[in-house]
Amino acid sequence: MTSRAKLGFSDFDESEKQAFAPVPQVVARRLPDSGRMSLYLASHAGTISGMSRQEAEALLKELIDHATQRQFVYSHRWRVNDLVMWDDRCTMHRGLDFDDQRYKRDMRRATVSDVAPTCDQMGLAVAAE
Repeated sequence: MTSRAKLGFSDFDESEKQAFAPVPQVVARRLPDSGRMSLYLASHAGTISGMSRQEAEALLKELIDHATQRQFVYSHRWRVNDLVMWDDRCTMHRGLDFDDQRYKRDMRRATVSDVAPTCDQMGLAVAAE
């Protein structure tokens, strides 16, 4: 709901608030297969455990601003038969406007289960609220 509120939506009823309740995630996590560290940065993250909302929002903004600098961004120019895959545990991704009246798009998703829910990993908890 945080990302929707940032866009100006605020008239959520109780059933919507319950359906989209915050889910704690771990901000800094170690990927078990590579041992590399990854940050959970998302526009819908709203608080960080142990921080005021203002402090958490400032830290998340600073981290997202850093992570989305040009040198860290990959933009794909689509061609026929392209396939793009990414690891959601360590990749931020955003879609852009798409003219579905002019172009045909075939999107499929495959999900591989991880070794443990992200909340079971050690780290600093962030709530996406």
